Amino acid sequence: MATTGSLHDSYTNGHAKDVHTNGNDIAQPRARRPENRSLSRALNGELKGSSTTLSSDQPSPTIMTSNGNTPAPDDDAPPSERATSAARREIRQRSKQNRLFPTVDYKARVSYFDPKSDYTDFRGFFVLFWVGLAIMVVTAMLRTLKETGYLLKFEQWPLFTENLGELALVDTVMCLSTALTLPLHLLFKRSGAQGWLRWELAGVVVQSLFQLGWVCGWLSWPFLREWTWTAQVFFTLHTLALFMKMHSYAFYNGHLLSTLNRLHQLDLPIGPQTPLGDAVRYPKSYYFEPHRDSLAADNTAAEAPPIRMHPIMQLREDLALEITSPIGNVTYPTNLTPGNFLDYLLCPTLCYELEYPRTPARNYMELFWKVLAVFGCIFLMTVTSEEFIIPVLDASRARLAQTNNIVDSALIFAETVSALLFPFMITFLLVFLVIFEYVLGAFAEITCFADRRFYSDWWNSLDWLEFSREWNIPVHNFFRRHVYSASRSMKISRPLATALTFFVSAILHEVVMGCITRKFRGYGFVLMMLQIPFVAVQRLPWVRRRTLLNNVLFWVFMIMGLSLLCALYVLV
Repeated sequence: MATTGSLHDSYTNGHAKDVHTNGNDIAQPRARRPENRSLSRALNGELKGSSTTLSSDQPSPTIMTSNGNTPAPDDDAPPSERATSAARREIRQRSKQNRLFPTVDYKARVSYFDPKSDYTDFRGFFVLFWVGLAIMVVTAMLRTLKETGYLLKFEQWPLFTENLGELALVDTVMCLSTALTLPLHLLFKRSGAQGWLRWELAGVVVQSLFQLGWVCGWLSWPFLREWTWTAQVFFTLHTLALFMKMHSYAFYNGHLLSTLNRLHQLDLPIGPQTPLGDAVRYPKSYYFEPHRDSLAADNTAAEAPPIRMHPIMQLREDLALEITSPIGNVTYPTNLTPGNFLDYLLCPTLCYELEYPRTPARNYMELFWKVLAVFGCIFLMTVTSEEFIIPVLDASRARLAQTNNIVDSALIFAETVSALLFPFMITFLLVFLVIFEYVLGAFAEITCFADRRFYSDWWNSLDWLEFSREWNIPVHNFFRRHVYSASRSMKISRPLATALTFFVSAILHEVVMGCITRKFRGYGFVLMMLQIPFVAVQRLPWVRRRTLLNNVLFWVFMIMGLSLLCALYVLV
């Protein structure tokens, strides 16, 4: 029966479920063909029908009929006899395949790309993407070999190596300087619940001033030292990432410190000065958001009558739960150690938690492939910029310098934007893969970080708000937790909190673009803030229903926006 089970599995795994539309069965596309369809069909009927009895008015299955002098096995026949009958039938079917006009099986079914199809495995297109990039690189190598006698030309290579030593030293010092957050927090903790340096009074001010000076000082260093744009963009992105990490660590631990002080005050005699308000719930990271199954279980448990507790006891329990991790292994302040801070710096997340879900062990082979993929993507981005971006920008800059006509300048600018559309689409996809799939995946493997959901299906986005939630989940969770939710806690309305979140994000994007081009023009800030009215229009009911149109508009504006920003910052 081991053979029977494997054949049955191959058949059932190779067919998707049917869709029932208006009472008709429409077959779904299947991922692969079973190796032995007739025998698999017979055994499938055996396994599925062995425990059921056909009604008198129901036609018997074809596998139970027989041609010629081969009797069909009885319903109670042993499995070996039924398998033998199915094998004889399979042999007869093979003899019919030599017909001059073989029979074609027609029935109602959907295609793979049909909106009603439940087939979702399109990994072959991911493979096609890499094959296409390989073809692009080979073509560029042959063209360069013909023109220069070398396989590749790396005019940007000096940009990668010029400030490499200083970059490594300064970046290491910058990373180590984030650890000053830990002694600062311990200082706030020693101040006690009534000291002037407690978190609610001067602690949050001191921490905010320290963070402001820290980020401004490190972001200005590449400008003072006149680094190349390649070194500066890496250092800027790393600085902003560590700034968000530092902010999350400081403010979440500050909240836990306030909660712990309230819990200790309940151990003293209750008086008029004892704060008895509800426990403040800090927004949790997405790692611990409940799933549907757990929600259903919670709803079932909620049907039981609640246990009545004294308000003081309930408050004490709520405060104790707040300073304990959702997994239940770590409680504040036992997390205030250098090892915990270093582990947090290496984890691929921007939101601090007392502990994270972990994998049992590292997969070193997976880590090797991800590190190799990082350098491969950087190589492909370099080839793309050398062959298709920098020559276009250099030629357009020279043409604009030779004309004073506004119309001609506008035509040159439009031609530049159109020539950069496809190269920037490729570059954007490579940047997405190298950051969210390979770099973050490598750090997740190093730290055994279990939650690898760094992005969602942003390519199906219908508006910019949906894209901002799904294409960069670590940054989205940081803004949701430390900007949007913090604004809402200050009694700011939901639309205004959303606008404030976009405003802060637009400033950070403008800083990145300014560091790359050394031009602070505000183009990126304006274009990003324009997403708010676009989202308002796309959220209208009669527009929201047109999902295909919204997805097309998203991709059009995405591709045009990237090349437009590049042309604006470089040429204008």
